[in-house]
Amino acid sequence: MDVALISDSHIPSREHEIPPSFRERIEVADHVIHAGDFDSKGALADIRHMATGLTAVSGNIDPQIGLPERATVELGGVTFVVTHGTGSPRGWADRVAAAVRDEADSSAVGVAGHTHELTDTVYEGVRLLNPGSVTGASPASRPTMLTATVEDGTLDVHQYEL
Repeated sequence: MDVALISDSHIPSREHEIPPSFRERIEVADHVIHAGDFDSKGALADIRHMATGLTAVSGNIDPQIGLPERATVELGGVTFVVTHGTGSPRGWADRVAAAVRDEADSSAVGVAGHTHELTDTVYEGVRLLNPGSVTGASPASRPTMLTATVEDGTLDVHQYEL
């Protein structure tokens, strides 16, 4: 199963659209995970239109968008806990790892955005993924995203930057 992991669209306040090459990756994915900060119901609708399947959470600028603060989804034998990671960049890993532990066990993978920094790390035994900003919205310096191949409980992650 191919999964596109994206976050921090910030459409229309900071950027106007997702780059075409990233749109293509989203459209061909079996499932899309979006870690919040769509910025508008229109941006959410656009992602829903592109995605075959979607797991999404609200970000700190999405209070009226109607999405949960956390979501858990099992894909290809891998459990993903999705949250935005809202708060100071300094405590981001603590907050995301705590969310994973609250929702699942430490074998689950945390997916969060907020910092706009592309990240694939293990923090206190929990794998944390941050796809950065799919549009390159400030403070990001470029658009980024992740894709993952998940099968039989294995996870292979690829990073993309424009």
